[in-house]
Amino acid sequence: MEKQDYYELLEVPKTASTDEIKKSYRRLARKLHPDLNPGDAAAEERFKQISEAYQVLSDDNKRRQYDTFGHSGMNGAGGGFEDFGFSGFGDIFDMFFGGSGGAARGGRRQPRPSRGADVRYDIEISFRDAAFGKDAEIEIPTIVDCEKCSGTGSASGSHPVTCSTCGGSGQVRQVSNTIFGQMQSVTTCPACRGSGRQVPDPCRACSGAGRARSVKTVKISIPAGVDSGQKLRLVGEGEPGELGGPRGDLYVVVFVAEHEFFKRNGQDIFCEVPISFTQAALGDEIEVPTLHGPEKIEIPAGTQSGMVFRLREKGFPNLRGKNRGDQHVMVKVVVPKKLNSKQKKLLGEFAEAGGEELRRPQTGPLKKIIEMFK
Repeated sequence: MEKQDYYELLEVPKTASTDEIKKSYRRLARKLHPDLNPGDAAAEERFKQISEAYQVLSDDNKRRQYDTFGHSGMNGAGGGFEDFGFSGFGDIFDMFFGGSGGAARGGRRQPRPSRGADVRYDIEISFRDAAFGKDAEIEIPTIVDCEKCSGTGSASGSHPVTCSTCGGSGQVRQVSNTIFGQMQSVTTCPACRGSGRQVPDPCRACSGAGRARSVKTVKISIPAGVDSGQKLRLVGEGEPGELGGPRGDLYVVVFVAEHEFFKRNGQDIFCEVPISFTQAALGDEIEVPTLHGPEKIEIPAGTQSGMVFRLREKGFPNLRGKNRGDQHVMVKVVVPKKLNSKQKKLLGEFAEAGGEELRRPQTGPLKKIIEMFK
C-alpha cells in the first residue's frame, strides 16, 4: 500500500512552520491517542502514522530530505525509520504531559493535567430560524466516568498501585539490533498506558480506564442573523481533560438551508415576483411575502420587467446590532402564451392606436443586424 503524504497526515501545507506542524500534531495526537480510544485499532494505527510523520517533519534535516526525495529518500542510509519510537518521544511526552522527557532522559515522568480536546458539531437550520434565531438541544458524544466503577477503574473500588511493568515510570525501553548497532527505544507502557499506576482488579466495563463513551444533551441558542459557516463556541462543553485538566470547548458550525423563494446576500434578501402585462402597463397594488408577513407594493404604470422595489428593514438583522437589511423585490412581466380571439383583437387595436404596424418589414438597426447573418 502506498504511504500517505506526511503533510496530508498532519493536515498542514508544505509551507507550514515547525510550530504549525507541532501544533497540528498535538491536536491530532490528543484526538487519536490510544488512551482515549481503547480498543480502537483504526485510531491506534492513525496515531502511529501521524507520529511517524511528525518525527520527519519536525526535524529540519529529515524534512529537507523528505521534501526532495519523498518516502523513498527516507530509506536505507539516508535516514530510515529504524529510529522511530525513541528519537523524538521526549517531545511527544512533553506535549502530552508537560514533562522533561521522563525515563528516556534519566528520571521518572511526572504526568500533569492536560486540557481536553475540542469538539465540533454541525447543525442545519431553516432560513427563517437564521433570520429570527432559535433555541435548540443537541446531543454530542463525550467521555464520562464509568458508571460501573464510578471512574476508579477498579471493579472492587481498590486504590491503584505502582505499575509492575514499567515500575511507575509510564514508559518501557526496548533494545533492537539494526545496521547501525543496538538501538534503544522508549515507548508508552502498554500495561498502564503511561499513567505509571494500575488497578489490581480492572473494571470489565471500561477495561480499567475509569472512563466510558456516552452522549450528552447540550442546550444552544442560535442568534438571529447567523449565516452558513459561522461557529458558536461553548466554553467547557468539549472532551474532559486528563488528570483533572479543564474540558475542551464545543464548536457548533451552523448551516442555513436554502429557501424556495428568498435568496440571501449578507443582511439583504432578494425575491422575484411575476406581474401581468396589464399590471405593468396600467399600474397596480400587489401583495408580496416577506419574512415578517405579507407587504403591499405600489406598481406604477409603465413598470418594466426587471424593475426592483425595496422594502426597508425586511431582511436579516446584524449579529452585533438591531438594524436589519432590506428586501429587494424584482418584478417580472409575464407575457401570456395563449390568447383568445377577443384578447388578440384588443391587442391588435392597442397596437394600431399606438401607431405600431404588426408584421411589417423590419427597418432601422434591427434590419441591419438581420442582413449581417443572411
